Amino acid sequence: MLEELTRMPRVTPELQQDVEQFLYHEAALLDERRFREWLDCLAEDIEYTLDTNTLAQFRDRRKGWAPPSTYIFHEDKYQLERRVARIETGQAWADEPASRTRHFVTNVRILAQAENERGEAELVVACNYLAHRASKSRDHHSYIGTRRDTLRRVRTAEGEDTFLIARRRLELDEFTLMSANVSILL
Repeated sequence: MLEELTRMPRVTPELQQDVEQFLYHEAALLDERRFREWLDCLAEDIEYTLDTNTLAQFRDRRKGWAPPSTYIFHEDKYQLERRVARIETGQAWADEPASRTRHFVTNVRILAQAENERGEAELVVACNYLAHRASKSRDHHSYIGTRRDTLRRVRTAEGEDTFLIARRRLELDEFTLMSANVSILL
């Protein structure tokens, strides 16, 4: 852990604020059900995954063994667009009536800054998240965990710098998914 802390890149307050504001804006788009605008925050080559957490005994962890995690979903941009289109039909039973959500993002840390193979600037960002979903009178679920995002710096048509989400790997804290589905976008 100390070694990881010593390798943390120096981050300017402006960069930290830009990253946090982007993540807060993204959360607001989801909570306000502005899904088409949210899709615009995603890179064309996005990898979007949600993994389960794994249970391993101390003796197994000491040996370096852990059971493999399981994907709840592993989606690309096309699949996310299809998911949004389905929600917009009003016929997605898991989201009818429409879910009310609150997305919280905290402990935002910029872990690395580099250029990808195409020469584009990317940041690796870790954070904790909580997404609460309320639908119907007794259908309330909270999804809590950690995630690692790769944010790609881009310039808008208006000449402003912003980010696109190139990769998102979410990991739930719960070992067994207690909700009947994960119909919301995390």
